[in-house]
Formats: sequence, structure tokens, C-alpha cells
Amino acid sequence: MASLAPLTSAADAPAAKTETAIIGGGCFWCVEAQYLLVKGVKKVVSGYAGGKTENPTYEDICTGETGHAEVIQIEFDPAVISFKEIIDLFWDAHDPTSVTKEDMVKHGKLLPKGTAYQGNDYGTQYRSAIFYTSEEQKKIALASRDAAQKNWKDPIATEIAPLKKFYPAEDYHQNFKALNPNQGYVRAVVDPKTEKFRHTLEDKGKIKPEAK
Repeated sequence: MASLAPLTSAADAPAAKTETAIIGGGCFWCVEAQYLLVKGVKKVVSGYAGGKTENPTYEDICTGETGHAEVIQIEFDPAVISFKEIIDLFWDAHDPTSVTKEDMVKHGKLLPKGTAYQGNDYGTQYRSAIFYTSEEQKKIALASRDAAQKNWKDPIATEIAPLKKFYPAEDYHQNFKALNPNQGYVRAVVDPKTEKFRHTLEDKGKIKPEAK
């Protein structure tokens, strides 16, 4: 009598291989909440990248002098959504053309022409950015940017650069919208941007079923 193979549970099955993408589109509370709605995204971690300061804190970032941008690290299942699709959605998640057109004073600080901003958040830490981890990611990001340019009147100002190091942000920044639904910035800024992005995902068939 032939022996039967042992039964295996779903928990015993090997985990699906995931990939990562690092993007910045203004305050990471917004972009984190937006990408947590995307079908195929497994995890989102808010953090910092693109600067020279080692182990930066949020207080360091807020000075605008570290060179780092607020970013998110997206872990996704490439069998469900590709890196290209992650980046194509990026142009719908924020305004990639937002840089000041002239020198100006904002929040008591002189900002030179070309300073990045999103909404009322001004400073290099809020710049639009894609940090790639391979030449393939670089190629995809550049092609996606060029294709998206036709949808914008002003030039896309997104930085596309190699990732040197990603620093996770402090614990209290993670999953911020869900854990702080009544916080003022969440209600005034994060909620409207997330809701707008939700409609985009629904139209494109990229929203998680549980997020509908």
C-alpha cells in the first residue's frame, strides 16, 4: 500500500517572494495611507532616505538640512502588482511638479526658487522622489516619468536616484492615519488625499478588496 504524503497547511507553504519600492511624495503619513490601499501591497514602512545624515530623527528631518526626504518603503507581491504599476500610480498620489517658482518666505523661513513642496508642506524633506535599488527599477522609473509628463503642464521635478540607505521612521509615524483618525492634519490633509486616491484605484482596478 502506497504511503500518503503528509498534508500541509497554508502556514507551512513557502511565503510568496516580495519586492520593495522606495518613493516620496510629500508627508509620509499621506503616501503611506494611500499605498496601504493598493492591491498586492503587503507592507508599508514610513522612513527617510536621500540625505547624508546618519540615523536621522524626525526632529532632524524637520530642519530641512539633512538632505533626506520623507519616504515610504513598499513591500509588494510582484505576482499581483509590478514595480511599474507601483510607479505609474505614484503620479496620481501627489503633484510631482510642485516646486516654488520664485524665492519666498514660508513659515518664517526663506525658501529659494525650486524648493519642493506638497500642499502647505514646504522643504526638501517633502520633495517628490523615487529611490531605485537596481538598474531595472531606474529604467522603469524614468520611462514612467516620461510617459506621465504629458498629463502635467509644468515639468515633473521628481528626483530619481539610487537608494543609499533607508532609515525607518519612529514607531509613532507608522500606520499614522489608522491610529490617529482624529488628528488635525489627518482630517484636513491625509483623509482627502487618501479618498481621492481610493477613487483612482477603484477606477483602475488596483484597490484591495477589503479597502472598497
